[in-house]
Amino acid sequence: MHESASAKRRAFRQLHDSGCFVIPNPWDAGSARWLEGLGFKALATTSSGAAWSSGRADGSVPRESVLAHLREIVAATSLPVNADFESGYGATAEDVAQSVRMAVDTGVAGLSIEDSTGDAQSPIFPIDEAVKRLRAARAAIDAAGGEVLLVGRAENFLVGRPDLDDTIARLKAYAQAGADCLYAPSIRKREHIEAVVKAVAPKPVNLLVGSPMGFTLRDIAAMGVRRVSVGGALARTAWAGFMRAARAIAEEGNFEGLGDAASGSQLNAFFKSKRG
Repeated sequence: MHESASAKRRAFRQLHDSGCFVIPNPWDAGSARWLEGLGFKALATTSSGAAWSSGRADGSVPRESVLAHLREIVAATSLPVNADFESGYGATAEDVAQSVRMAVDTGVAGLSIEDSTGDAQSPIFPIDEAVKRLRAARAAIDAAGGEVLLVGRAENFLVGRPDLDDTIARLKAYAQAGADCLYAPSIRKREHIEAVVKAVAPKPVNLLVGSPMGFTLRDIAAMGVRRVSVGGALARTAWAGFMRAARAIAEEGNFEGLGDAASGSQLNAFFKSKRG
């Protein structure tokens, strides 16, 4: 059922060569298998979705738990998996390299390194430090054979610093430091998306669509974007249904929200057919 890690990594790189594909984000083995059943060509983990499913806030999951989650998702699907590897789980570039080596060993086909610090007062690493950390990730991947695709993320817009010029400067620096794909989560305007695509061409760009943006996949492809992810949005959508139904029971004694539930028979039939 499962292709070798090397074969999946080659297939994953080929997806980035032309066209535009959606790389949805499961949060557990079941959602990964369901998405594979819908015909997607690759999957990406979501740090937030995985954190919430384990009762934690995004950004607070320890490295060992993240690595275990990556192994779980890789084992659940025959598709290439891109790891949301946050900022690399290390205080120093050397620590990032060690973490990346561990991530590569889980069998992932790609991984992203972001430049966020987790510090609300200073939420983004200085660009020279961010580049150093990304170069360390690149070196770790290359030492392991170089097959894993490295994604460089500029978090400006996501952390409330919507500076397009700095975002582009960072993405270009990350491309030069060895990132194979570039990503600026939370850019939403057509002119911003097109500017990012142009700035890092011919390297591919990932676009986050975490909520409706008024663009279809065809529109996004026409802007030159190569891949589209949804981050924690599918997990949040699932949580929304759960929260509505549970609150109605807790606050009103009302069970009507259960009428929107998925069919247990359909779920059982699907997972029986995917066993192996």
